[in-house]
Amino acid sequence: MPLALLALAIGAFGIGTTEFVIMGLLPEVAGDFGVSIPTAGLLVTGYALGVVLGAPLMTVLGTRISRKRMLMLLMGLFIAGNLLSAVAPVFGVMLAGRVVASLAHGAFFGIGSVVAAELVAPEKKAGAIAMMFTGLTVANVVGVPLGTLVGQTLGWRITFAIVAGLGVIGLAGIAKLVPDLPKPEGVRLRHELAAFRNVQVLLAMAMTILGFGGVFAAVTYLAPMMTDVAGYADSSVTWLLVLFGLGMVAGNLIGGKFADRALMPLLYISLSALAVVLALFTLTAHNKIAAAVTITLIGALGFATVPPLQKRVLDQASGAPTLASAMNIGAFNLGNALSAWLGGLVISAGLGYTAPNWVGAALAASALLLAVVSATLERRTAAPSRVVTGVAHVEQATPVHH
Repeated sequence: MPLALLALAIGAFGIGTTEFVIMGLLPEVAGDFGVSIPTAGLLVTGYALGVVLGAPLMTVLGTRISRKRMLMLLMGLFIAGNLLSAVAPVFGVMLAGRVVASLAHGAFFGIGSVVAAELVAPEKKAGAIAMMFTGLTVANVVGVPLGTLVGQTLGWRITFAIVAGLGVIGLAGIAKLVPDLPKPEGVRLRHELAAFRNVQVLLAMAMTILGFGGVFAAVTYLAPMMTDVAGYADSSVTWLLVLFGLGMVAGNLIGGKFADRALMPLLYISLSALAVVLALFTLTAHNKIAAAVTITLIGALGFATVPPLQKRVLDQASGAPTLASAMNIGAFNLGNALSAWLGGLVISAGLGYTAPNWVGAALAASALLLAVVSATLERRTAAPSRVVTGVAHVEQATPVHH
């Protein structure tokens, strides 16, 4: 794998840390600003919606410059947003900082996925994409737990200042290691938009929204669920997030390995298992050991879907993949926003901190249904072409008599 993938992984590490660290710090942030846990959950929803908005906006703005330069500009925006969060005097400013940082997220992973895929042979594309996303998953093993620990001991503002520093390191890595690939010739915005007329691209994005949304329905409110339901101490949230991160790393590597071989079967298995595990989490959340095991499985099964879904979008939008790739990252975060909002609703309705797990299970099951629909449509589309090809061969082989 090219060394440039390391630079992309470093940037992904910083972005992954800021995206997920807020989940472990919701009680501290809510207490500091004097808001409820569901209200503090808007920091998750707001970030996710910012990714959805920023993915197409930043990608379109970046069509006129090289991909390397755009990646560097995105990291600068990420740094500014986290610094704003670190010094926020009121909750509204904190939310604004989260949105500013999130505007870089979708375009970074979208453009980064295209760059990663271009750096390797066609049969290694999913593995290269998974390598970049390894930074995001490792962030959940190292960055998020450490950020949570720092936030609980020294204050959450220190955490976001450190995250801004990670952004600086990521920016330097991209400047040093990523090759200055020329901007693709002949690619215009209308070509990028044309990809969205492909129903398979839209189905893949819908699977992304629902599938990974199922994960976030559970983990957004993981801290209060584990302390109030499972009986863990506040300090235990740190190592529980480590388990979630380890599961993500494993799932990402597995997804990257098998997506190049059996993409749709991998989605069937991971999404069906994810739906079952999320449903069981409503029960296992009451037992410390069972809850810890379930959290690891949710991370693994959820992230096993990431490389195959990202690769499927790239494959289906192969003529102009940049905007579609970025939009699929936005789709991940639209699912995050949807599930965080739905999870807050069921908690506010008095159904308890485990209720979001049922929401997650329903979302994952819906993604599985869409995967079946997508594969069925693909087979029906391919069948006529095979028939036509077969007829052509027969006609070609039939001798013509005069």
